[in-house]
Amino acid sequence: MYESGENYLETILVLSRRGGSVRSIDIARELNFSKPSVSRAVGILKEDGFIVTDEDGSIKLTEKGKDKANNVYERHQLLTAFLMETAGVSPEIAEDDACRIEHIISEDTFKGIKKYLQSHKEK
Repeated sequence: MYESGENYLETILVLSRRGGSVRSIDIARELNFSKPSVSRAVGILKEDGFIVTDEDGSIKLTEKGKDKANNVYERHQLLTAFLMETAGVSPEIAEDDACRIEHIISEDTFKGIKKYLQSHKEK
């Protein structure tokens, strides 16, 4: 899956946690994207089995979508914390950098960062 698809899934997850129902317009506002761009992405995610839409336009993650979105969200959260803790950067910079890194980091490196944060949280 491409970075943009992961960003959409993560955004749907975050928006649903905030307020329940998610519509294309909510995603467009959150990401500052045009409605046609979001509609295209929603169609692709639906076609690939990551989301379903209701007759009222509500977007919901499938189990496959939830798994992927939770995975991306976890990477984002842990990388943000790691960058703030180890590099001493502001939350804003850590968020922006984590958003880029989360899509390209290897599983081995991510597991190492997760292990590092867990071991340092206990101290």
